[in-house]
Amino acid sequence: MLLERLAEVLNRNIADSRKAQALCRALDGRVISLTVEGTPLAFFFKADGGRVALASRHDGAADASLSGTPIALLALAGPKAEGALRGGGVRIEGDAEVAQKFRDLLAQAQPDFEEELARVIGDVAARQVANLARGFFDWGRKAGGSLATNVAEYLQEEGRDLPTRTEIEEFLADVDRLRDDAERLEARLTRLESR
Repeated sequence: MLLERLAEVLNRNIADSRKAQALCRALDGRVISLTVEGTPLAFFFKADGGRVALASRHDGAADASLSGTPIALLALAGPKAEGALRGGGVRIEGDAEVAQKFRDLLAQAQPDFEEELARVIGDVAARQVANLARGFFDWGRKAGGSLATNVAEYLQEEGRDLPTRTEIEEFLADVDRLRDDAERLEARLTRLESR
């Protein structure tokens, strides 16, 4: 039921975009699988006749496969998708060009969740839910950043397990100075040997 609803929303957005329609036609008959590691969840996207079908099962092999942790796969929907791919959080198997075209298609057909929610519960309620969700994600991002800062500070200042930025910069400056001194000494020895 949920996959059908999501496919309906994607197909509505594909119909509203010429670029998405062209991408969908170029992918006709192609299938990409999306596997969420650590869970039994797998999804299959199939382009067929200018529309996208979503299913939890597919007979035959997919043209391309993406697999990763839930967080890494969610990162693909955001602005840092390339980082998730380059960082190895998401693995691609099969035809990388098909995977890229599906990514472009889904980016073009990406639903506005607030608008979709408004169709179900109304504009005002959808706005409140969206604001609540944005606030929750913003709080999570800030809390994660604060935790990382506090752990780093503890490891640097209290536990003395990690050097501070100043200590690293001083060490690197000392290394540079030692290298320069060694080069000057070598040049001086070379001059003395040549006499």
